[in-house]
Amino acid sequence: MEHANGPSLEEINGTVVVPKGMGFWKTLFAYSGPGALVAVGYMDPGNWSTSITGGQNFQYLLMSVILMSSLIAMLLQYMAAKLGIVTQMDLAQAIRARTSKSLGIILWILTELAIMATDIAEVIGAAIALYLLFDIPLLYAVFITVFDVLLLLLLTKVGFRKIEAIVVCLIFVILFVFVYQVALSNPDWAAVMKGFIPTSETFSSSKSIGGQTPLTGALGIIGATVMPHNLYLHSAVSQTRAIDHSDEDDVAEAVRFTTWDSNIQLTMAFFVNSLLLIMGVAVFKTGAVKDPSFFGLYEALSDPSTLSNGILVQVAKSGLLSTLFAVALLASGQNSTITGTLTGQVIMEGFIHMKMPIWLRRLVTRLISVVPVLICVALTSGKSAIEEHTALNTLMNNSQVFLAFALPFSMVPLLMMTDSHLEMGNRFKNSWIIRILGWISVIGLTYLNLIGLPGQIEAFFGDNASDAQILFADTLAYITIAAVLLLLAWTVYDLYKGNKKLNERIHFNEMDAK
Repeated sequence: MEHANGPSLEEINGTVVVPKGMGFWKTLFAYSGPGALVAVGYMDPGNWSTSITGGQNFQYLLMSVILMSSLIAMLLQYMAAKLGIVTQMDLAQAIRARTSKSLGIILWILTELAIMATDIAEVIGAAIALYLLFDIPLLYAVFITVFDVLLLLLLTKVGFRKIEAIVVCLIFVILFVFVYQVALSNPDWAAVMKGFIPTSETFSSSKSIGGQTPLTGALGIIGATVMPHNLYLHSAVSQTRAIDHSDEDDVAEAVRFTTWDSNIQLTMAFFVNSLLLIMGVAVFKTGAVKDPSFFGLYEALSDPSTLSNGILVQVAKSGLLSTLFAVALLASGQNSTITGTLTGQVIMEGFIHMKMPIWLRRLVTRLISVVPVLICVALTSGKSAIEEHTALNTLMNNSQVFLAFALPFSMVPLLMMTDSHLEMGNRFKNSWIIRILGWISVIGLTYLNLIGLPGQIEAFFGDNASDAQILFADTLAYITIAAVLLLLAWTVYDLYKGNKKLNERIHFNEMDAK
């Protein structure tokens, strides 16, 4: 380990050369890649059960939630990429430069917990995929996921552009699998289109199906879609292109084409998440999926009695539907491995100025993430298969609670800094429309995440929680919400002070120059 306070992801920063004077499509191709790394986080295994279960319970009602989440994601990722390109700092570096050391350490720990929470979903997804495809016992499959560090070591030797290409290929594998399955199901496309229009029922808490209301279903989709680590990652990988920062027009072109890349890739993620929800409605008979875990979905795709039409039944008998599902799950887990490791490096270097070899970083994070999965597998090894599957699914869903803690501490600083002309200059600071949409999105997401916290903590006690357990969960949730808001106020205050000092320093330098 060593001290680090240089460019973000120094080994790959500015390493991809962008030829000048090319047409739109060739220039776009040269800038394409970072958006794919970011889009992976919007279609990781944590998204799957929330979207499919939402479709099973409420038909196409929650399609509008997927659309809104995707549009908010495009807005936030645009600002993250712009921050990185214009300031030449990633989000972690920019926050740390304007806050105290103690706050930097706290925010680093919080973000690490969020990354490990997403890593638990990846461990579970990859281990289950190995079990389903190759009949490897779950305990061994969990250990095998640790060795994806060897894959990462190999990728670091082939160059960043090739890593981007591999990620894009894996995204197309996932997209192909779900396009194929949904095409066979012949969904009601008029109902799908109608579902994109939000109604008063979309966030209703009165109608409950299978223990889920539209509100909790919407919160699950939002929580699994907009993740804090993607903002840190994008602000770093957007700097991989070599540009002339002394030329404002060159910077503007980089921002423009990076935004195109991001929006195209996030549109693909939107299609994947929409297809997952459509699967829940059209591929399976209504209410047929009793087990929303990966095991249950795999079994449902190979059980003719759960499928909606004769074509699907015939394909299911061959085992193709379930096998393709497991392949897509494995591809999703491997994609998330690559991006999770890069993000971990970004926040460690940015917040606490420490650097470790990428393979060691991955090994430590994965081993920590594997522990709760191994405990879960060990505790349920003597029980029925359904209990084991349910426990793993519950662990994956409950681990996402840390995302609700961490998300405001990436969104609020991002918006504050990209709103500021001191950080971005008059040309690149957010326009008034971006500022308004940004604050509506940030306040809305923070509110939805925090009001959903009591329900998420209650879920730790299972479906048959006692009154005392519910009271304890709610008390803990409200204490946590108060702590999050106090920490957020501290962060905003430190950023305000840091911005004020920067303004004074700029003013002093201008006076000194005169």
